[in-house]
Amino acid sequence: MERMEVELFTDGGNDAVVRLPGRHFPGVLIQGDTLRILQADLAELAGLCAAGDLEQARRVASLLQDDLGAKLRRCSEALEAHGIRRPF
Repeated sequence: MERMEVELFTDGGNDAVVRLPGRHFPGVLIQGDTLRILQADLAELAGLCAAGDLEQARRVASLLQDDLGAKLRRCSEALEAHGIRRPF
C-alpha cells in the first residue's frame, strides 16, 4: 500500500471527486460496496435482456442511467466550481 496526498474537490464519502498526483483531471471515487452494487445491477440487466423481459430491463437500465448520471453531474459540478474544464 502506498500513502499519498490527493486533492478533494467535494466532501468525502461516496462518489467523492478527487485528483490523484500526476493526473490532469479529477475522477470519481466509487466505494467498493457501491461498485459491487453497480456490477450486480448490470448483471441483472443482462439477465433480463437474455430472458426477453424488456419491460423490467428498461426499468433497471433507467435506474442505472439515473445513478451514473448523478455521479457524472456531481463530477461536472465539482470541476466547474474549481474552474477545471471537463475532459468529456
